[in-house]
Amino acid sequence: MTYIVVVSTIVAVLLGTAVFKSLRVHSQADFLVAGRTLRWPVLVFTLLSSWIGAGSLLAGGENAYRNGFVALWQPAGGWLGLIVIAAIAGRARRFAQFTVPDLLETRYNTAARVLATVAIVISYTMITSYQFKAGGDILHLIFPSVNHTTGMYIIAAFVIVFTALAGMASVAFLDVIIGSLVTVIAIAAVPLLLENVGGWSGVHRALPADHFTPLGPLTLTQALGFLLPTMLLLIGNQGMYQKFFSAKSERDARLAVFGWIIGTLILETVIITIAVIASAKFHPDNSREIIPMAARLGLPEIPGAILLGGVFAKVISTANNYLFSPASNLIHDVYKRFINPNAGERRSLVVSRLLVLLLGVFALLQGAYFESILKAALYAYTVYGAAVTPAVMAVFFWKRATAGGAVTSIVMGTIITVVWDAFEIQNNFQQYGWIKNVDAVYPALLISLVGLIAVSLASRPPEPKKWQPFFEQSTKEVVL
Repeated sequence: MTYIVVVSTIVAVLLGTAVFKSLRVHSQADFLVAGRTLRWPVLVFTLLSSWIGAGSLLAGGENAYRNGFVALWQPAGGWLGLIVIAAIAGRARRFAQFTVPDLLETRYNTAARVLATVAIVISYTMITSYQFKAGGDILHLIFPSVNHTTGMYIIAAFVIVFTALAGMASVAFLDVIIGSLVTVIAIAAVPLLLENVGGWSGVHRALPADHFTPLGPLTLTQALGFLLPTMLLLIGNQGMYQKFFSAKSERDARLAVFGWIIGTLILETVIITIAVIASAKFHPDNSREIIPMAARLGLPEIPGAILLGGVFAKVISTANNYLFSPASNLIHDVYKRFINPNAGERRSLVVSRLLVLLLGVFALLQGAYFESILKAALYAYTVYGAAVTPAVMAVFFWKRATAGGAVTSIVMGTIITVVWDAFEIQNNFQQYGWIKNVDAVYPALLISLVGLIAVSLASRPPEPKKWQPFFEQSTKEVVL
């Protein structure tokens, strides 16, 4: 009963917040970037909550259950990416548009904008789909009579409704509640779970020795296959830039990154630790359920219910973020750009909410394709990271990048990733022994970068007006 009460309370709070915020949405800016009013404390938690969802809690847990602490290579990609982000957060806010394709069209051309939108829709609806799947798993743990598939449908319906209600305003303020709740309860859960399994000595006795080594049972190539997609997704992440565009000022955007760095280091390390400790005692039918199972069976009832409710809320929050993001792309980068440039605010809001519904259904259909959340996460990260991130980074770091180079990079990164997965190259071409250890991120990123650099160098240099807005220093840049 405690678990039912906690989860029901969380759902009520989330829905109540979304309804309240929806009453204040009157324009496209309100819906897409919360009216550009977010202060850095709110930004810290919305960045943290949108980044740490099923990819960390279930895919990371699945990885830790199978391989031990080597699973930290996956979040470490995000930690490295944050170093890059710290350098560009203020400049991104100064640009102050709505989406990543805004950046790409301003710096390159319209084709880059449209192609990036396609890559974002593919990647982000996949990320949304496994949030739905993860939410269904958690509902099944709490309500055994609800099977995984039914649970997935229930979660999808809930996420679609409250994402459509208030857009970024709903996303950001829900994340403050969820981010603080999960951070506190996850840290508190570690000593309680350790006591249940007999301390660190009990964990070491129960698990293989390689679960505590830097590479575990993996090769360095395989470990980097976890790190690179995560890093590439983070440094080009549309949802992150959208939150920077939502900041009240450049200062708020920069300060938020420092808070995000601290929060991510702590919380993701704690998540992997919980999964490793739990794997010493619990053995779920599906390895992705190790952290929810630890909350349900490895902790005292009240902290266990709060942790499970927090995990549930994080999944909801991340689904909210990644469903909202491609919807904002389609309304801003396609509908208002090419279909109906003169659309009024009311019509734009109606279309935005309809797009949330359609993309939510599309994400739900994809949920049946990938059984492993870890595999789905790496695929989605690679589509985005190889296709969009190189062109986005060139906006801020390479004046010589051209429109032709960016378009080539986006197209090739998308095609290589999709083909590598669709034809299951790693599984179907194992007669070439080296290929079985080659994740899609390696060929996709390599060809994407080669296309960007080679075509740019072979093209006429861009006019200074194309790159100057992204390299000029603000007079406020040194003020914290």
